[in-house]
Amino acid sequence: MSATPRNIDYFFSIVSPWTFLGHARFMAAAARHDAQVRFIPVELGSVFAESGGLPLARRAPQRQRYRLLELQRWRVKLGVDFHIHPAHWPLNGALADKVLIAALARGHNIEPLLPLIFSGIWQKQQNLADPQVIAAVCDAAGLPGADLLAAAETAEVDAAYLANREQALAADVFGAPAYVLDGEVFWGQDRIELLDDALASGRAPFHPVERA
Repeated sequence: MSATPRNIDYFFSIVSPWTFLGHARFMAAAARHDAQVRFIPVELGSVFAESGGLPLARRAPQRQRYRLLELQRWRVKLGVDFHIHPAHWPLNGALADKVLIAALARGHNIEPLLPLIFSGIWQKQQNLADPQVIAAVCDAAGLPGADLLAAAETAEVDAAYLANREQALAADVFGAPAYVLDGEVFWGQDRIELLDDALASGRAPFHPVERA
């Protein structure tokens, strides 16, 4: 355990099943090493586009099929029951993202809220693009749903959402979830073990090595 707490920038998207699958394990890894998590919700489509990535519907059919295989494998491996095709997915996660940003800006702890959002989409099949559903989930987490919905519509939060995107791109993030430790990007929930190793060892961050 490091004497000085380390910070992890957590770039995530509520519409990503991989973020859902990794969330609890990532938070547990951070807690084991007393790492401070900075929650940074991002609009996934625009981050994909900047790195040449394609939205799911435009990917090659074999890539789409393989994604479905992987989701089934990880569902079994992790013992997490969820819907691979939830009723309200794909959904626009922007409003929920902005509610999270508003909550953070007002000093609220969103750790109790995130599992409810993820389980709402992937397990309970709730429509987390619906303002009333979002407010109810916030209330269930002990946060003021109506107030946060109103705050989510402000120019301040819009600007913060765009800033999150720019921060992601500046960090070389191209998908979600991405965990950034000391500038080193760990992309995907299947990299949590490697992140855990880096936290445990206290090693210096790795950087891309360009060919001489």
